[in-house]
Amino acid sequence: MRLSTPFAPALATRVLIAACLALSLGVAACGKGPGSDRPPEPGDRAVARVQDQTIWASDVKREAVAQGLVGEGEPLDVTSDLFRRVLDEVIDQKLLAAEAGRRGLDNSALAQRRLEATRERILGDMLVETVVNGTISDRAVETIYQEQVRLAQTSEEVRVRLILSRSRPEADAVIGILAQGSAFEAVAAESSIDDATRYSGGDLGYRTLDVMPEAYANALRGKPAGSTVGPFQTEGGWAVLRVEDRRRETPPTLEQARPQIVRYLTYEGVRQLLEQLRGKAKVDVLLEGDPTRSQEPASAPRPAAAPVTAPPAPAPAAAKKS
Repeated sequence: MRLSTPFAPALATRVLIAACLALSLGVAACGKGPGSDRPPEPGDRAVARVQDQTIWASDVKREAVAQGLVGEGEPLDVTSDLFRRVLDEVIDQKLLAAEAGRRGLDNSALAQRRLEATRERILGDMLVETVVNGTISDRAVETIYQEQVRLAQTSEEVRVRLILSRSRPEADAVIGILAQGSAFEAVAAESSIDDATRYSGGDLGYRTLDVMPEAYANALRGKPAGSTVGPFQTEGGWAVLRVEDRRRETPPTLEQARPQIVRYLTYEGVRQLLEQLRGKAKVDVLLEGDPTRSQEPASAPRPAAAPVTAPPAPAPAAAKKS
């Protein structure tokens, strides 16, 4: 299932870590007054106290969600090892924040700027939760799902096996061995330099051509089951493929696709909301020069591709680029 959106990856990440930001602001305020014993959420449970600050089960769950350890709607058993591990982290955060407050670090100009930035992020994320998340209904999810199922019915999956060689002469030798009747799986296990697939007989599994490297997709296009393809050059070496089977793409179930569809609808909702806000606001970017010529730090993340896609089957290490 392939859902495409131009939504900015950086903003997507920020939306998904709203819980972490909320916790950071709460931790920064630790030690500034007696904690309340009133549950912040119905049915909440006090699970620890750090000096006079109460830690609630919902605080631990929020941190676990922020770290990606559990999903937003998944339960987190307070008796589990995971809950206890995250609880220890929350306790450590409160102790560090309390010590920072004791030393007066929270009064510095830098601390105030960081707290204000965190406050703005939290309020922005709360706006997203209120305005965007409330529009994501079961009907909207079902509509997107049915459209993707309809598209999947016109797509074809190909199951292939791979033998990767270092040079063209080695790949030609592989073709010669196969022509003598040797099993492709045995030759892959014996000769392929792709460690990710050689021990499974070169099996790449089923996948659609649009998620394959271009060189592989071009070589396989129109080739029937049972055919041997190659050799052709890739960045990782010289590839020989065997087409095992071709079939119509099997779409995931609605429940399997739901998390991806919800993410897509969330991204689209945020994008539309920001378009509206930018259209009504006066925004002046006070930068000069050509931003395309700027030098990025070596540690800066590379821009992600626009499509948001369902993860394909694991690709062989040597076949990730064409």
